[in-house]
Amino acid sequence: MTAEYLTSDMIIPLRTSDTGEEALSMMNEFVVRHLPIVNNQQLLGLISEDDILDNDTQEAVGSYHLSMTRPYVKHDDHVYEILRLIAEYRLTLIPVVDNEQNYVGLVTMEDLLQYFARAASFSETGSIIVLEMNKRDYHLSQMARIVESEGAIVLSSFVTSNVDSARLDVTLKINQQNVQSIIATLNRFDYEVKATFNEGEYLDGLKERYDGLMMYLNV
Repeated sequence: MTAEYLTSDMIIPLRTSDTGEEALSMMNEFVVRHLPIVNNQQLLGLISEDDILDNDTQEAVGSYHLSMTRPYVKHDDHVYEILRLIAEYRLTLIPVVDNEQNYVGLVTMEDLLQYFARAASFSETGSIIVLEMNKRDYHLSQMARIVESEGAIVLSSFVTSNVDSARLDVTLKINQQNVQSIIATLNRFDYEVKATFNEGEYLDGLKERYDGLMMYLNV
């Protein structure tokens, strides 16, 4: 999946003549904290809510000093690059440009979350296993083989690491709800299971609480 498939033109970019007050009004309307500034299809930069509040809101945004001039993705950049930049700069949206550096639209954080929410690895009910290990012991192929030996598959994986530590957490999304045999096999291979989550049980519990609330409201 590349940026062009997530690009939207629902939010109109700012012009250099727009005031800070107008920009704040747009941010409030679309529930974002950033907006692109475009002049004749050329992306000039990204203005943040803090940039506006640090200046006179009655002045045109073209006169502001922007704290972020370069955060953008190209239309053929992968969704992981979008995610990396949004996380690095703590953005609520990111502009998208074509090969000639012309502005073509933007991707919001909501667009990105909706994409991952629709992905099969997230939407398919299963279980989550979190393993803790040394970085040198990380071998995804071996973990996948262990899972597959128990008749299951790894739908997705996610690694969380700390630069100050030699340890990391590996989160595996498995396509089965009963993972006791998988956990036992992982333990036999000396993997440390840090946590497990059964999505079916969670959803059942959530439904019970919802039904209980509805019964209470109908009393």
